[in-house]
Amino acid sequence: MIRVFVVDDSAFARRATTRVLSADPEVQIVGEAASGADALARIPEAQPDVVTLDLDMPGMNGLVVLRALLARNPALRVVMLSAHTREGAEATLEALTAGALDFIDKSRYGLMDLEGFGRELRERVKALAGGRADGSRASASRAATGRAAPPAGPVVRAPARPLALDLCVLGASTGGPAAIQTVLEQLPVDFPVPIAIVQHMPPGFTRPFAIRLDAHCRLRVSEAEQGEQLGTGRVVIAPAGRHLTFTPDLGLVLSAEPAEARHIPSVNVMMLAAARARPGRVLGVLLTGMGDDGAEGMAAIRAGGGVTVAESEESCVVYGMPRAAAERGGVDRLLPIAALAEWLGGLRVASPAAAPVRR
Repeated sequence: MIRVFVVDDSAFARRATTRVLSADPEVQIVGEAASGADALARIPEAQPDVVTLDLDMPGMNGLVVLRALLARNPALRVVMLSAHTREGAEATLEALTAGALDFIDKSRYGLMDLEGFGRELRERVKALAGGRADGSRASASRAATGRAAPPAGPVVRAPARPLALDLCVLGASTGGPAAIQTVLEQLPVDFPVPIAIVQHMPPGFTRPFAIRLDAHCRLRVSEAEQGEQLGTGRVVIAPAGRHLTFTPDLGLVLSAEPAEARHIPSVNVMMLAAARARPGRVLGVLLTGMGDDGAEGMAAIRAGGGVTVAESEESCVVYGMPRAAAERGGVDRLLPIAALAEWLGGLRVASPAAAPVRR
């Protein structure tokens, strides 16, 4: 049973949240609070697995409450309920940096769409509680196919010889904003290849996310724009609602197609496009996230002669996307996030003639 505590100053929002969560027999509501002070007083006794925390509350707002909760219990798993206003997006990203593990833009759902809100919230809560979205748990050491996943060995050195690479593509979902910042902060200003990133986020959040990363990293980070040319020293974030693909000369193409993709932008769409644009010369990186987006793309990059690295279970907020990629044989190396960032930071690149791709 997953124990959940609900914090929101709105009585209607509390009722709606408890109602949609209680619809799942695996979820138990263990308490509610209408203010930050009440939450801080009641949560320790309730001992929840997950807290849903409204960001915009009078007096002690959600960010203040979050920091106080995590100061007492760093292992507490918190989902922020946010809004897509500029101020709301910036505060949400600050909360993710401070230790919240996920967020939901509740302004996407009207009063009549409690079903959609409930479906998304239940999925996030169950994933953060340690199970998959369907409530089941999978062995971390063995794939569903019976193959063992590649080991997350102790070696964190970058390859001894330079790699023949032109582009790095990185995907993440639940827990991704903090993981991406951890990686990018470790990269030097002369990192040898451009980086394109898909982070699953609703509209209104990707541009503030890029701005925040740009302020914390040595590389230049921005939201991707149609027709932009990628070059070294650049990091682009795919905008919410648009897939990111590439022309052969690494021009950026933004499109809402394929519309049937579960996520827009999609990690798979970006990685498959990278593998076509620069066959054998792509570095695929997959970080924490729920589901399997990126598994097909990582497999294609690796099958084409590229290099693939994924975050290992020990540091993932949700070991879903990396596990799916490993189970498909799409991962050369699994590393915890700090080691993965160190590995990337030491990467060297050479021309194809000087150094063919080596794993």
